[in-house]
Amino acid sequence: MSNYPNNQQFDTSIDAVLDAVAGHLSLARRVLFITGAGISADSGLPTYRGVGGLYDSEATEEGLRIEEALSGDVFSLRPDITWKYLIQIEENCRGAQPNTAHRAIARLDDHLERVMVFTQNVDGLHRAAGSREIIEIHGNLQELKCTRCHHEEAATDFSGHEIPPRCPACGGILRPKVVLFGEMLPEEALERFIDALQEGFDMVFSIGTSSVFPYIVQPVVFAAGSGIPTVEINPSQTSLSDIVDFYLPLGAAEAMSAILARAGMDRP
Repeated sequence: MSNYPNNQQFDTSIDAVLDAVAGHLSLARRVLFITGAGISADSGLPTYRGVGGLYDSEATEEGLRIEEALSGDVFSLRPDITWKYLIQIEENCRGAQPNTAHRAIARLDDHLERVMVFTQNVDGLHRAAGSREIIEIHGNLQELKCTRCHHEEAATDFSGHEIPPRCPACGGILRPKVVLFGEMLPEEALERFIDALQEGFDMVFSIGTSSVFPYIVQPVVFAAGSGIPTVEINPSQTSLSDIVDFYLPLGAAEAMSAILARAGMDRP
């Protein structure tokens, strides 16, 4: 049930927020987008932690939490278990195409001086949409590397692979170039992000992320405390909802389409 007295007032409030966000975007030159699984929901991908996500149950078939099954520790001992769930994720991503939200962010490259996408997603949809400056902080599923030698290969489809897949060069175990739970974030990518934050942004968006990791939350909190306009787009409230300047309880595609149209940036 809506917290607003009636739908008309709810719609009016949303319209006002969309207008305000579009107004700030029209004045911005450098914008940061921090994105999570929710931005890919309109591409048919699950939101993992959200309602109706891929891993709603308490434990996997092996009696592990999904974070354990997808951890570096389990991969080192039982790569077959980790690969089982990596394949489930890849199957859910297979064939997915960028949606309106991904394309809207990519379109802003034609209008703004700098648009950085800092994403938790491993689905590659921001790249497919054509965004020019992307930091995939958790890596991506489309590239495999050998854990024993320097072999690397592209992999747009995991079907047909043995589990765990083996390196054609040395027979070692392959793994996607993703950050598993408990592993360190890529240092080079973090340094690029920190450098960009130090150079500064005029506006910061958080879209479709549950905002549970400090490196996702802190840039938004810092921007909000520094007077930089901040926006959260998420149907569910998070720890950031009461901190940002503008909270939009909408899906990413609906919100970004409306914002770009109102800012006059919906065309190249």
